[in-house]
Amino acid sequence: MDITRLLDAALRKAAAVWVRPEGHPPRLVWALWRDGAVWLATGPAEQEVPGLAGATSAVLTVRSPSTHSHLVDVPVTVEEVEPDEAVAAALATTRLNRPSLSAPPAWTRVHRLAPTP
Repeated sequence: MDITRLLDAALRKAAAVWVRPEGHPPRLVWALWRDGAVWLATGPAEQEVPGLAGATSAVLTVRSPSTHSHLVDVPVTVEEVEPDEAVAAALATTRLNRPSLSAPPAWTRVHRLAPTP
């Protein structure tokens, strides 16, 4: 099975994944699966992922949506991006630690993690 299809099936409703930048331990983070990539918002008022800023690669660990056990480890390329309006709105909607639905996003960085071909 193609890794993008596998991730699409596993992450369609998932809100959390493990991210391990090189040289750092894995970190459980909330994320958004969209357009064939995982999008992470980070910052002091959001979530921190040591080693992600400036990283070019990492490993993404995904759980099975049915058994919640380990499904796959996927090498990903990491890119810090400025999200377009649609991605920013989707990230704001999926934030798990927002103080209220009307609170503005407090991230300082957005990272796009794409499966390595």
